[in-house]
Amino acid sequence: MDAEDRFSFVVIDEDDMISGRLEDITIDGVTEVLEKLDKLPPIVLMFTVCVHHFVGCDLDYIYRKLEERFPAVRFARCFMDCILQKKGLTPEQKLRKAMYDPVDRKPVKQGLVSLVGSDMPLDDTADLLRLATMTGGELKEIAGIKSLDEYMEIGASRTIITDYPAGVYGAEKLAERLGAGYLYLPMSFDFEEIADMWRAYLETAGAGKELKETAEEEINREIRECRDSISDLAVTLGDTPVTIDYTFHPRPLGLARILLDNGMNVETVYLDVINAEEKKDFEYLQNNYPELTLAATNKVECRVMQRNRPDILAIGQKAAWFAGTKHFVNIVQGGGLWGFDGIRKTCGLIKDAYENEKDTKELIIRKGWGCSSCI
Repeated sequence: MDAEDRFSFVVIDEDDMISGRLEDITIDGVTEVLEKLDKLPPIVLMFTVCVHHFVGCDLDYIYRKLEERFPAVRFARCFMDCILQKKGLTPEQKLRKAMYDPVDRKPVKQGLVSLVGSDMPLDDTADLLRLATMTGGELKEIAGIKSLDEYMEIGASRTIITDYPAGVYGAEKLAERLGAGYLYLPMSFDFEEIADMWRAYLETAGAGKELKETAEEEINREIRECRDSISDLAVTLGDTPVTIDYTFHPRPLGLARILLDNGMNVETVYLDVINAEEKKDFEYLQNNYPELTLAATNKVECRVMQRNRPDILAIGQKAAWFAGTKHFVNIVQGGGLWGFDGIRKTCGLIKDAYENEKDTKELIIRKGWGCSSCI
């Protein structure tokens, strides 16, 4: 990501692991890196790895000593322990929490709402931005922050919001520490769930009766427009086979459900686990569309599967790669699409993917071979 000047390794070998000096090696290595810099950074994101856990490393001691050596630097406790991710919090959850830890509590700024947890900034016309405007508030997005001073302003938030599942743990802890309100408003394809999230936002923002009534009228109009967009997409796609993968959106089963219910031909959803948030969608699909295939991408068989389905329309990069198709939607983590507007934009992206080819190999290979941005 063109940030090599901000990224360093402390390399350890087998002797370091069995000598009982892993704490000192880690402390001295980080110290050496920082002392070589022309200027100390205000915050260091320090990632310990699986080995530190396997050998019972005293992480509290490591951080305490580093904080004593560099009192002007804040050390965020980050983890790269993917081998341990099958139990407890995932690395993604712990990283987000660690990134918010340096934010100090400040006097509350009325109307300030901070959106954290997602790597993707909201689309310019996302419902959440419109809701902030309707209620006269300010919505600060962590994904759009450019400076440390602006980042620290999150500490003055009246409410903390997250729209991404991996951000829930960190957002809850941040809100608790700041004494702020908290809302989880996930990206969704369910009309009633989105409507309820509109109402929750308005309630938290202290909206009056008149504004709430106006919002209900707006919700009904939004639903009608979404239905029109979905119907138009169904006509465009016809019986074109469709595949979806979990990297496209945290609710792949919800997307499959709304497409299938409107007559579209979804064949496969690629996902490794059934998100608890999608249990109802899973059961609904199981009962109503038993022919739908759910395929785990972490199975070794995926390495040798046939990628010769150019007729397929893929929604997501993994789905495109597994199908071997040039017709695919190329976004990840929901792409900042939220609410009713997000549903309509998704329909537009799918329609565009149907009508226009992309260079699948050129686009997707970048995630593995290096580029200015993975997303």
